[in-house]
Amino acid sequence: MFWDHDDDKPREECGVIGVYGHPEASLLTALGLHALQHRGQEACGIATFDGEKFHNERHMGLVGENFGGDLHARLPGHSAIGHNRYSTQGKPALRNIQPIFADLASSGFAVAHNGNITNARALRRDLIEKGAIFQSTMDTEVVLQLVARSPKPLMRDRFQEALTYIEGGYALVGLTNKKLIGARDPIGLRPLVLGKIGEGWVLASETCALDIIGAEFVREIENGEVVIISKDGVESYFPFPRRPEAPCLFEYVYFARPDSVVQGRSVYEVRRRMGNQLARENPADVDVIVPVPDSGVPAAIGFSEASGVPFQLGIIRSHYVGRTFIQPTQSGRQTSISRKHSPNKAVLEGKRVLLVDDSIVRGNTSKRIVKMVRDAGAREVHLRSASPPIVHPDFYGIDMAAQSELIAANHSLEEMRDFLGVESLGFLSVPGLYAAIGVERNVEMPQFSDHCFTGCYPTRLVDHMRDESSKERQLSLLD
Repeated sequence: MFWDHDDDKPREECGVIGVYGHPEASLLTALGLHALQHRGQEACGIATFDGEKFHNERHMGLVGENFGGDLHARLPGHSAIGHNRYSTQGKPALRNIQPIFADLASSGFAVAHNGNITNARALRRDLIEKGAIFQSTMDTEVVLQLVARSPKPLMRDRFQEALTYIEGGYALVGLTNKKLIGARDPIGLRPLVLGKIGEGWVLASETCALDIIGAEFVREIENGEVVIISKDGVESYFPFPRRPEAPCLFEYVYFARPDSVVQGRSVYEVRRRMGNQLARENPADVDVIVPVPDSGVPAAIGFSEASGVPFQLGIIRSHYVGRTFIQPTQSGRQTSISRKHSPNKAVLEGKRVLLVDDSIVRGNTSKRIVKMVRDAGAREVHLRSASPPIVHPDFYGIDMAAQSELIAANHSLEEMRDFLGVESLGFLSVPGLYAAIGVERNVEMPQFSDHCFTGCYPTRLVDHMRDESSKERQLSLLD
């Protein structure tokens, strides 16, 4: 798993979009991917079908750097799918960029997905033993291989059969010569929405992608649902036994864009209420509330509202600094970090400052920001996290540190406070997070996947359990 050790944040999951029945499908797809850029900045790709043949372009880097100008001439067609990538399975490489495409017996098939297939390595080994040849190391190709090997005559049935083999959290978009296909995992861990634009249809990870292209939101794809979009409209199928929905809480905490709507809830309003709740649970005697930009802003506003302490922009973030992991040396990475966040001394000097962030993962970036604020003249520095302590890793598409690297999993609150160098430290509680969303947590069957905070994983973790079993065997041999 690729992890940027100079950034505390959980890495983006990936974003997907599909357009059917529009003469400018590739342009709308590129624009939608631009709105979903926050979900993955490592690579991007678009596949289209022009009525006769498929076209597929995949590039390292951002959407705006690769998909502009003569895009419609390069990627013609009335149907398209696109993908923004941050690698969770498969290292950064051109062959691991989605959409992935192959010519099958019935037609060509392109597929892209957001999430993580938790039994992908087990399926991959089985497929290779049966003669399959893989062109990438990403889990998405397992879906392609399963579709290709299905004996069923209809692509709809082949796709649904492939889904019965895979486990984990996923939102998939697929493209054939006649259809746009969408699918969401049985408990709805990863998001997918349906929109309408003119006579055409759109599938996307978030509603913000619909907004930017002028599409009308129709509904969310349900957990466990497969939709087939063709000239006949939208058909819906449920190939799995129905299960209660349990979306990932991190969509509200961090991943979704603030202007998106998830399950009928404004992400911005939920994050603001998280700040309200945080202020009630963890008050502080301070002079000013300062967000850690940009993701801490809504919660900091909520904290200010509930506490009556003024909200100020005490840290200014530059949006024009490249990602720190591409720097070749530690000193280069450190320089980029200092360029990314700058203290606003007029707000900080001589003040008792409360920093509000959306989450704390490893703590290294938080520690540097605290020092920066103190060096700018703050008299006291306090820190609050608008999410509960992250004590367990994710296996469903969030590229997060291993449990041994999670600060809250290995240290007491007092130890974390000392490490971060703050006068006080506080986290939002799990019940408080649910309250901000507007529900009371069902202990027996949580309404959301909150495994990073509770360790209650909603599915089997086949590949992870095999890894753990292998480690145990190796240790026993050493003994």
